[in-house]
Amino acid sequence: MSSIVLACRTIEDEVAKAVEETGVDYPVKWVESGLHNFPDRLRNTLQREIDDISNVDTIILCYGYCGNSLLGLKSASARLVVPRVDDCISLLLGSYRKRMELSRETGTYFLTRGWLVNENNIVVEYQRCLERFGEERARKVFRTLLNHYRRLALIDTGTYPLDDERIRRSCGIMQELGLMPCVVQGSTEYLRRLLTGPWNEDFVVLEPGGTLTFEDFMLDVSESISGLSLFGFGKGGAK
Repeated sequence: MSSIVLACRTIEDEVAKAVEETGVDYPVKWVESGLHNFPDRLRNTLQREIDDISNVDTIILCYGYCGNSLLGLKSASARLVVPRVDDCISLLLGSYRKRMELSRETGTYFLTRGWLVNENNIVVEYQRCLERFGEERARKVFRTLLNHYRRLALIDTGTYPLDDERIRRSCGIMQELGLMPCVVQGSTEYLRRLLTGPWNEDFVVLEPGGTLTFEDFMLDVSESISGLSLFGFGKGGAK
Protein backbone atom coordinates (compact mmCIF):
# COMPACT_ATOMS: atom_id res chain seq x y z
CA MET A 1 0.00 0.00 0.00
CA SER A 2 1.47 3.36 -1.03
CA SER A 3 0.98 6.60 0.89
CA ILE A 4 1.95 10.26 0.68
CA VAL A 5 1.78 13.02 3.29
CA LEU A 6 0.55 16.59 2.85
CA ALA A 7 1.70 18.73 5.77
CA CYS A 8 1.73 22.36 6.83
CA ARG A 9 5.19 23.81 7.35
CA THR A 10 3.98 25.28 10.64
CA ILE A 11 4.37 21.80 12.16
CA GLU A 12 7.44 20.79 10.17
CA ASP A 13 9.49 20.15 13.33
CA GLU A 14 6.88 17.76 14.64
CA VAL A 15 6.06 15.98 11.38
CA ALA A 16 9.75 15.43 10.61
CA LYS A 17 10.26 13.98 14.09
CA ALA A 18 7.22 11.70 13.76
CA VAL A 19 8.50 10.42 10.41
CA GLU A 20 11.87 9.70 12.02
CA GLU A 21 10.31 8.01 15.05
CA THR A 22 8.00 5.77 13.03
CA GLY A 23 10.47 4.95 10.27
CA VAL A 24 7.88 5.42 7.54
CA ASP A 25 9.27 6.21 4.12
CA TYR A 26 6.31 8.15 2.74
CA PRO A 27 7.16 11.24 0.71
CA VAL A 28 6.11 14.48 2.41
CA LYS A 29 4.83 17.47 0.44
CA TRP A 30 5.03 20.70 2.43
CA VAL A 31 2.38 23.39 2.10
CA GLU A 32 2.98 27.08 2.83
CA SER A 33 2.31 27.84 6.49
CA GLY A 34 0.68 31.25 6.10
CA LEU A 35 -2.28 29.80 4.19
CA HIS A 36 -4.09 28.80 7.39
CA ASN A 37 -5.04 32.47 7.78
CA PHE A 38 -7.00 32.21 4.51
CA PRO A 39 -9.26 29.12 4.57
CA ASP A 40 -10.39 29.36 0.96
CA ARG A 41 -6.83 29.68 -0.32
CA LEU A 42 -5.67 26.80 1.85
CA ARG A 43 -8.55 24.61 0.68
CA ASN A 44 -7.84 25.41 -2.98
CA THR A 45 -4.13 24.75 -2.53
CA LEU A 46 -4.73 21.41 -0.82
CA GLN A 47 -7.22 20.35 -3.48
CA ARG A 48 -4.71 21.16 -6.22
CA GLU A 49 -2.07 19.12 -4.41
CA ILE A 50 -4.50 16.21 -4.04
CA ASP A 51 -5.48 16.41 -7.70
CA ASP A 52 -1.81 16.30 -8.72
CA ILE A 53 -1.16 13.10 -6.76
CA SER A 54 -1.49 9.80 -8.60
CA ASN A 55 -0.63 6.15 -8.06
CA VAL A 56 -1.08 6.16 -4.29
CA ASP A 57 -3.65 4.44 -2.12
CA THR A 58 -3.66 6.88 0.80
CA ILE A 59 -3.15 10.62 1.21
CA ILE A 60 -2.40 11.56 4.81
CA LEU A 61 -3.27 15.15 5.68
CA CYS A 62 -1.41 16.66 8.65
CA TYR A 63 -4.15 19.20 9.22
CA GLY A 64 -7.20 19.61 11.39
CA TYR A 65 -10.52 21.23 10.64
CA CYS A 66 -8.66 24.58 10.49
CA GLY A 67 -11.64 26.91 10.27
CA ASN A 68 -13.44 25.18 7.36
CA SER A 69 -10.22 24.87 5.35
CA LEU A 70 -10.61 21.14 4.73
CA LEU A 71 -14.33 21.10 4.00
CA GLY A 72 -15.06 19.89 0.49
CA LEU A 73 -11.73 18.18 -0.12
CA LYS A 74 -11.93 14.96 -2.10
CA SER A 75 -9.90 12.49 -4.09
CA ALA A 76 -11.23 10.35 -6.89
CA SER A 77 -8.55 7.68 -6.57
CA ALA A 78 -7.13 7.68 -3.03
CA ARG A 79 -8.53 7.63 0.46
CA LEU A 80 -7.91 10.68 2.63
CA VAL A 81 -6.88 10.27 6.27
CA VAL A 82 -7.23 13.31 8.53
CA PRO A 83 -6.86 13.72 12.31
CA ARG A 84 -10.22 14.47 13.90
CA VAL A 85 -9.15 17.74 15.58
CA ASP A 86 -10.02 21.40 15.18
CA ASP A 87 -6.47 22.49 14.32
CA CYS A 88 -2.80 21.68 14.81
CA ILE A 89 -2.81 22.98 18.40
CA SER A 90 -5.01 20.06 19.42
CA LEU A 91 -2.94 17.77 17.21
CA LEU A 92 0.24 18.69 19.09
CA LEU A 93 -1.39 18.65 22.53
CA GLY A 94 -2.71 15.16 21.88
CA SER A 95 -6.43 15.80 21.64
CA TYR A 96 -9.14 18.40 21.16
CA ARG A 97 -10.33 17.69 24.71
CA LYS A 98 -6.94 18.53 26.24
CA ARG A 99 -6.82 21.78 24.29
CA MET A 100 -10.25 22.78 25.61
CA GLU A 101 -9.32 21.87 29.18
CA LEU A 102 -6.20 24.03 29.03
CA SER A 103 -8.08 26.88 27.38
CA ARG A 104 -10.79 26.91 30.03
CA GLU A 105 -8.24 27.36 32.81
CA THR A 106 -7.48 30.86 31.61
CA GLY A 107 -7.39 32.78 28.32
CA THR A 108 -4.48 31.20 26.50
CA TYR A 109 -2.37 31.75 23.41
CA PHE A 110 -0.59 28.61 22.23
CA LEU A 111 2.80 28.68 20.57
CA THR A 112 5.45 26.42 19.08
CA ARG A 113 8.61 27.35 17.24
CA GLY A 114 6.88 26.54 13.97
CA TRP A 115 4.54 29.50 14.30
CA LEU A 116 7.49 31.84 14.76
CA VAL A 117 9.16 30.65 11.58
CA ASN A 118 6.13 31.99 9.72
CA GLU A 119 6.88 35.59 8.68
CA ASN A 120 3.49 36.77 9.96
CA ASN A 121 4.21 36.30 13.66
CA ILE A 122 3.94 38.28 16.85
CA VAL A 123 7.51 39.59 16.79
CA VAL A 124 7.32 40.81 13.21
CA GLU A 125 3.90 42.41 13.65
CA TYR A 126 4.87 44.10 16.91
CA GLN A 127 8.04 45.49 15.32
CA ARG A 128 6.01 46.81 12.40
CA CYS A 129 3.62 48.44 14.82
CA LEU A 130 6.52 49.98 16.76
CA GLU A 131 8.02 51.41 13.58
CA ARG A 132 4.72 52.79 12.40
CA PHE A 133 3.21 54.16 15.61
CA GLY A 134 5.96 54.33 18.21
CA GLU A 135 6.29 52.38 21.46
CA GLU A 136 3.45 53.93 23.45
CA ARG A 137 0.80 53.49 20.80
CA ALA A 138 2.09 50.06 19.74
CA ARG A 139 1.85 48.77 23.30
CA LYS A 140 -1.65 50.17 23.63
CA VAL A 141 -2.76 48.51 20.38
CA PHE A 142 -1.34 45.12 21.33
CA ARG A 143 -2.61 45.21 24.89
CA THR A 144 -6.08 45.88 23.49
CA LEU A 145 -5.75 42.96 21.06
CA LEU A 146 -4.60 40.67 23.85
CA ASN A 147 -6.91 42.03 26.51
CA HIS A 148 -8.82 38.81 27.13
CA TYR A 149 -5.75 36.60 27.31
CA ARG A 150 -3.71 35.90 30.42
CA ARG A 151 -0.95 33.53 29.40
CA LEU A 152 1.24 32.40 26.54
CA ALA A 153 1.54 28.61 26.49
CA LEU A 154 4.57 27.17 24.73
CA ILE A 155 3.79 23.63 23.60
CA ASP A 156 6.84 21.49 24.32
CA THR A 157 6.70 18.80 21.66
CA GLY A 158 10.28 17.70 22.29
CA THR A 159 11.31 18.64 18.76
CA TYR A 160 13.15 21.93 19.32
CA PRO A 161 15.13 23.67 22.09
CA LEU A 162 12.94 25.71 24.43
CA ASP A 163 15.65 28.37 24.67
CA ASP A 164 15.43 29.11 20.93
CA GLU A 165 16.10 32.82 20.41
CA ARG A 166 12.80 33.43 18.61
CA ILE A 167 10.88 31.79 21.43
CA ARG A 168 12.69 33.73 24.15
CA ARG A 169 12.17 37.01 22.32
CA SER A 170 8.47 36.35 21.70
CA CYS A 171 7.86 35.32 25.30
CA GLY A 172 9.62 38.47 26.48
CA ILE A 173 7.46 40.71 24.31
CA MET A 174 4.25 38.96 25.33
CA GLN A 175 5.20 39.23 28.99
CA GLU A 176 5.69 42.97 28.56
CA LEU A 177 2.21 43.08 27.06
CA GLY A 178 0.68 41.35 30.07
CA LEU A 179 0.72 37.64 29.20
CA MET A 180 2.55 35.21 31.46
CA PRO A 181 4.63 32.61 29.60
CA CYS A 182 4.33 28.96 30.60
CA VAL A 183 5.19 25.57 29.12
CA VAL A 184 2.59 22.87 28.48
CA GLN A 185 3.42 19.32 27.51
CA GLY A 186 2.79 18.28 23.93
CA SER A 187 3.99 15.34 21.87
CA THR A 188 4.20 13.80 18.41
CA GLU A 189 2.09 10.82 19.51
CA TYR A 190 -1.00 11.82 17.52
CA LEU A 191 1.12 12.41 14.43
CA ARG A 192 2.78 9.03 14.83
CA ARG A 193 -0.61 7.32 14.90
CA LEU A 194 -1.67 9.37 11.89
CA LEU A 195 1.34 8.12 9.93
CA THR A 196 1.14 4.46 10.88
CA GLY A 197 -2.44 3.66 11.80
CA PRO A 198 -4.51 1.80 12.72
CA TRP A 199 -6.96 4.67 12.40
CA ASN A 200 -9.67 4.64 15.04
CA GLU A 201 -12.33 7.22 15.92
CA ASP A 202 -9.59 9.85 16.36
CA PHE A 203 -9.29 10.02 12.59
CA VAL A 204 -11.44 10.69 9.56
CA VAL A 205 -10.92 8.03 6.89
CA LEU A 206 -12.57 9.11 3.66
CA GLU A 207 -12.78 6.57 0.89
CA PRO A 208 -12.09 7.54 -2.75
CA GLY A 209 -14.88 9.64 -4.23
CA GLY A 210 -16.09 10.93 -0.86
CA THR A 211 -16.11 14.58 0.19
CA LEU A 212 -14.96 15.90 3.57
CA THR A 213 -17.82 17.48 5.52
CA PHE A 214 -18.17 19.21 8.87
CA GLU A 215 -20.00 16.16 10.21
CA ASP A 216 -16.93 14.01 9.52
CA PHE A 217 -15.02 15.88 12.22
CA MET A 218 -17.72 15.48 14.89
CA LEU A 219 -16.45 18.55 16.75
CA ASP A 220 -18.13 21.25 18.79
CA VAL A 221 -16.03 24.16 17.54
CA SER A 222 -18.21 26.83 19.16
CA GLU A 223 -15.68 27.16 21.98
CA SER A 224 -12.62 26.73 19.83
CA ILE A 225 -11.22 29.81 18.13
CA SER A 226 -9.29 27.95 15.50
CA GLY A 227 -7.16 29.39 12.83
CA LEU A 228 -3.88 30.67 14.25
CA SER A 229 -5.25 33.83 12.78
CA LEU A 230 -3.53 36.49 14.81
CA PHE A 231 0.17 36.86 14.00
CA GLY A 232 0.60 33.15 13.43
CA PHE A 233 -0.50 32.15 16.93
CA GLY A 234 -3.12 29.70 18.08
CA LYS A 235 -5.82 31.07 20.33
CA GLY A 236 -7.50 29.33 23.20
CA GLY A 237 -10.74 30.27 24.88
CA ALA A 238 -10.56 33.75 26.38
CA LYS A 239 -11.84 34.65 29.79
